[in-house]
Amino acid sequence: MNLSMRRVNAIFQKDFKDLSRNSAVSVSALMPLVAAFVLGKMGSTAIEGHYMVINLTMVIVATFVQCSLIAEEKEKNTLRGLMLSPASTLEILGGKSLLSLIATMITVIIGALLSGYRPENVFVITIAILFSTIFFIGLGTLLGLLAKSVMEASVIIMPFMFIFGFGSFFSMFEDKYPIVKVLDYTPNMQLVEIAIKVENGVGLINLLSHFGVIAAWVVLIFILTTVVFNKRMKD
Repeated sequence: MNLSMRRVNAIFQKDFKDLSRNSAVSVSALMPLVAAFVLGKMGSTAIEGHYMVINLTMVIVATFVQCSLIAEEKEKNTLRGLMLSPASTLEILGGKSLLSLIATMITVIIGALLSGYRPENVFVITIAILFSTIFFIGLGTLLGLLAKSVMEASVIIMPFMFIFGFGSFFSMFEDKYPIVKVLDYTPNMQLVEIAIKVENGVGLINLLSHFGVIAAWVVLIFILTTVVFNKRMKD
């Protein structure tokens, strides 16, 4: 176990150094904080507004940063060496996800303070955001494995930024375009549903269906990422 944690920590430290050298990715991670600051100055209390910032944080920090880190490894041809190292798949993916997880949670907390978001049940909301973050990091890992460079990673992330970052905006078109209702089952919209019900005093037990949908997305993205990772390792 100690050896495993040393490997995870070594990968984490390497990613931290790589991210600190990439100013473009680091600066883009500040965008949700700017949005949170503006929202706080507007004095908006709508839960959808707060969660547009939080979901934007998920896409930009959790997904884009993770995608860029993986793509950069591929671009420098260092990912193959990592795959062929004694580290297991779980250690590699865990180590490379740790930085994105920490960065996302810190950004969400700072963003909530700037926007003035104070959830009624901090425990439930924390669990929901953590669950969602795991999905978005998995999505970033998958996209990073598919992208060939950091430049391509910044392009491939755009459709997901619109779908997951501004999902509540698309919900306004549900009456005109019923197909849009499919987006209600995406992790970002499930997170908004949980937040709204928490504000109305709904307990954790009555939110299990929403957590189940997010968990299903987490399992799906984990399976897809593992399959693509193993394929890249064999190639």
